[in-house]
Amino acid sequence: MQIIKEAFEKLYPNKTFNYSVKLKYTARFKPYNANVRYTKNNLEFSLSKQWKHISKDIVVGLIQTLILKIFNDKKQTINIDLYNSFIRNLHISIPKQKSDPILENSFNKVNKKYFYNLLEIPNLEWGSNSKRKLGSYDYHTDTISISTIFLDAEPELLDYLMYHEMLHKKIKFNSKDNRNYHHTKEFREKEKKFNGYNEMEKKIKDLIRKSKHKGFLGYFT
Repeated sequence: MQIIKEAFEKLYPNKTFNYSVKLKYTARFKPYNANVRYTKNNLEFSLSKQWKHISKDIVVGLIQTLILKIFNDKKQTINIDLYNSFIRNLHISIPKQKSDPILENSFNKVNKKYFYNLLEIPNLEWGSNSKRKLGSYDYHTDTISISTIFLDAEPELLDYLMYHEMLHKKIKFNSKDNRNYHHTKEFREKEKKFNGYNEMEKKIKDLIRKSKHKGFLGYFT
């Protein structure tokens, strides 16, 4: 495919492109997801169907990002910058179709107290009953997901977790050498501005400990 060859040659202008390639669009992926498989001299790219209608310059950046992951390389290009900018602003066009009264109430409280009601409400959903991954924010679908163990937790614990994920939505991520950094210095400083931050951290660790879950490594994304 010409777009893959173009992406490669912009990354490595002094190298010969001698790969067998395949590009397919699939409805099986979540919106704006993609991956690549590399076997011997074959590169197979799979992109969610939404990428079909996106500017070629942005898709080139996506393909370059995948190529760099395959070769474990670090580079930055104009196309990768365009791709990252696109991902940061996806939330503007993503339909808001998922909600829950408990999560929405928490979001509204936190939004009023810490964000001056300026943060647009994303999709809100309960995740699995996970004690490892307590919360996440998905840039591709503008979705905050919270583990169901918080259904019975103290409301302020849910609010704290919601605040953490809302910070991800607001601050987004920094990019350097084809790596994205989410928990930046700015993020950590703002996270500590939650009222009772140290107490909330302790209570969450107690919640995990009481669940008798062994080997807990981390709970936020």
